[in-house]
Amino acid sequence: MDWVIAASVFPLIALGELPDKTMFASLVLATQASPRAVWLGAAAAFAVHVVIAVTIGVALFRVLPTRALDAVVALMFVAGAVLSFREGRKDRHGGDDEPPAVMPHGRAVTTAFVAVFIFEWGDLTQILTANLAARYHNGLSVGVGALGALWAVAAVAVVSGHGLLKVLNLATIRLVTAALLLALGMYSAVTAAR
Repeated sequence: MDWVIAASVFPLIALGELPDKTMFASLVLATQASPRAVWLGAAAAFAVHVVIAVTIGVALFRVLPTRALDAVVALMFVAGAVLSFREGRKDRHGGDDEPPAVMPHGRAVTTAFVAVFIFEWGDLTQILTANLAARYHNGLSVGVGALGALWAVAAVAVVSGHGLLKVLNLATIRLVTAALLLALGMYSAVTAAR
């Protein structure tokens, strides 16, 4: 284990993940569930992806059809946008005085895991992790640095998402989420069509 490599990987992966769709997904899920449950699900998915990235590395991305992955991601974003829009309209018409329903712990962990696991396929940070592992020839050190960064960003996302409910009502959060997911879905669809 080389802690210098791990320390140099940490900021690269953290900066790559900050504006990422998986951070946004974790943030949104934390408005509907326990931040701890969302973090646990996201952390487990990140762990799987880091293991895949450092062990299989660049070869995996040469085998998987990128366009197919982009198309699946686009469909998931659009489906998420539609669901979020419907829930936001219900919340707006149903009154904002009611506290949001909290997703059960197990369901929140599973939902966060599945969302992050799917959204991370072929993602910048996964590719960057694979490339860094190939460059440094030290999968363990790169994996530790990458995983630490991804877990830290996920923690920031779930704490931020949970705090949003104190400032904005749930209907507004869901409608903004729907718009952002739709934009991400359209972008992914354009990328898949290239």
